[in-house]
Amino acid sequence: MAVAFTFPGQGSQAVGMGKDLADSFPEARKVFQEVDEALGENLSKLIWDGPEETLTLTANAQPALMAVSLAAIRALEARGLSLKDKVAYVAGHSLGEYSALAAAGFISIADAARLLRIRGNAMQAAVPAGEGAMAAIIGLEQADVEAACAEAAQGAGKVCQIANDNGGGQLVISGAKAAVELAAKLCTEKGAKRALMLQVSAPFHSALMAPAANVMHEALADVAKTAPVVPVVSNVSVTPTSEPDEIARRLVEQVTGRVRWRETVEWFGQNGVTTLYEIGSGKVLSGLARRINRDIATGAIGTAADVEAALAAF
Repeated sequence: MAVAFTFPGQGSQAVGMGKDLADSFPEARKVFQEVDEALGENLSKLIWDGPEETLTLTANAQPALMAVSLAAIRALEARGLSLKDKVAYVAGHSLGEYSALAAAGFISIADAARLLRIRGNAMQAAVPAGEGAMAAIIGLEQADVEAACAEAAQGAGKVCQIANDNGGGQLVISGAKAAVELAAKLCTEKGAKRALMLQVSAPFHSALMAPAANVMHEALADVAKTAPVVPVVSNVSVTPTSEPDEIARRLVEQVTGRVRWRETVEWFGQNGVTTLYEIGSGKVLSGLARRINRDIATGAIGTAADVEAALAAF
């Protein structure tokens, strides 16, 4: 049995997440303290007490989700789990890739928190409010969605591209607002079951994020990096690596590139992974994995009870 750990991205946040871990494990509580110290603010209070609208802000949600994921990892390790010995690969959805890398020792928790705060602010600042948009397209072939994006971008003279290939018939498009709205309309005309505009603050994972990619290139150059103890499967390449400079390059590319989650889960299945554990808040990735490959077992580790159950399974 080969196991991979996956780490959730933005949208999985919820007020109160991780509190049970912090209350149950001193090692988990220390993670939240490290993140608070790294950011110079009491992010843990926001995570546990809200308000939700402030937690949902990109600059807060990104380090918050990482903190919860790493709290779960530290709880597992405190009870004797060795990632190096028990886990074949790690991967994360968008910001979750930073969580995966921190779990595998590529960067420290403090640096991951600071990088995600920088990333969140840079992505928010890359495009003026109201000029970008994203939409979820359900039940339409990828080729048809790509054709709609190309037509809409040409018609509007703007950026429009697939940002997330989440699997299970779900694709997310991103870019200039007018182009995304047109592409969503075209997708409906092509037979999509749904084309839903998303309530997001910026057009993530599109070419419009180029200024944020430049910021992350500089930020990543300034942090200490160590080869991870477990290979990370990159969002943008869907290949595993443990080489620090290559990992950093892929993190920069990820800002403007497609999150290839369907292909990531398929890659796991093709390379001997039989069980995926989602580490941190929520069960979004577990649900996607079941729709992509029903032969892979899934589990979620986000509470003290989950930690105990997973350790028993290992």
